[in-house]
Amino acid sequence: MLRRIGTAGLLAIALTACDSAGATPTGGKAAPPAQTTTPQSPPQAQADSVERALSKMNVEEKVGQLFMPVLYGTAADTVSGENQARYGAGTPAKVIARYHLGGVILFPHNIKGVGQVVGLTNGLQKASKDVPLLIGTDQENGLVARMSALMTDFPGAAEIGATKDPDRARAVAEATGEELRALGVNLDFAPVADVNVNPNNPVIGRRAYGDDPARVAKMVAAAVKGFGEAKVAATAKHFPGHGDTDVDSHTGLPVIKHTKAEWERIDAPPFKAAIGAGVDAVMSAHIVFPKLDPSGDPATLSKPILTGLLRQKLGFKGVISTDALNMAGVRKKYNDGEIAVRAVLAGADLLLMPNDLPKAYQAVVAAVKSGRISQQRLDQSVTRLLTLRQNRGFLVKAPVADADEAAGVLRSAEHRRLAARVTR
Repeated sequence: MLRRIGTAGLLAIALTACDSAGATPTGGKAAPPAQTTTPQSPPQAQADSVERALSKMNVEEKVGQLFMPVLYGTAADTVSGENQARYGAGTPAKVIARYHLGGVILFPHNIKGVGQVVGLTNGLQKASKDVPLLIGTDQENGLVARMSALMTDFPGAAEIGATKDPDRARAVAEATGEELRALGVNLDFAPVADVNVNPNNPVIGRRAYGDDPARVAKMVAAAVKGFGEAKVAATAKHFPGHGDTDVDSHTGLPVIKHTKAEWERIDAPPFKAAIGAGVDAVMSAHIVFPKLDPSGDPATLSKPILTGLLRQKLGFKGVISTDALNMAGVRKKYNDGEIAVRAVLAGADLLLMPNDLPKAYQAVVAAVKSGRISQQRLDQSVTRLLTLRQNRGFLVKAPVADADEAAGVLRSAEHRRLAARVTR
């Protein structure tokens, strides 16, 4: 996603927000991550923990779990006019409490220094009274690297893809995940699973691993495994495939003219590989794909694509995230409340960066209370979001980052050597 995050009234626009890879990653392991996690529990115990957490929530709290907005400030108690204007609450902590938020996404305006970010993420976690937060960011490396002020300058996907070595993709993802986790970030909106087959593509380009579906699939699967080894949730994006567009979905609504057979051959392989590798989440694209859904709605709002194709055909059981809901590509036909409701009905679980959080939140609450969104459908999404936390070890107890430990992980000599090896 490409976003410009500014003062009140400015449109937030940026680059995001949506098979086995081989042996041991090149470069070995970095210093131990700076967050505590709970040990893996037997499957039944995990299910019981998720069910207990779900049973304690009312409708308003469950709906809040679906949302991941941008918040303003460098500490949980920072008073910001931007928060007040957008959300009716001055500090990030108060916004989290007001809307029972399930997650927050970080951008460069939240980033000042290692100790500050650790304090911010720990403070955000303390503000969440329901369950530990999903704290996400877009750290693809290369063109899109929100935390670049603090983290190792790893090469982007195109450079890694050019090595033809999935072990490099796995090693970079693992090292990236270790650095994110040290800062208190537990969800990365990466890797990009698009196959960039259009040289005029204004939004994907070098963010993709390349233009060969088989090679991209191997790289994506490897990256997913690398993030998993770092205990950070990974997100394959942008489903069903944003690689053959000549329109930027931040400013317009792209139309993909691939046939179903072309989709199977070109776009699908990296997403299938990501699912096979155990990816935690898949991000939708704000693109129209007439041969997959003739309605004219973007994939983010398409039940045939998100539920029919991703869930039923590809068998994905994890979290479906929307791309940012403040982008022009998803706001052509519907208002901000209706967009959120339709995304849930289509099959989305995580509603990223709504243009108007109060309106979107109230619209989803009203849709549940009226029966338009069933209680069962709401519970499905919340269960998936809770299960993601359980799988990554922080459903019962919030992760806690440590500034001193983070300083030993971020830009470590080992990570800088890895970056140099891939670049060479």
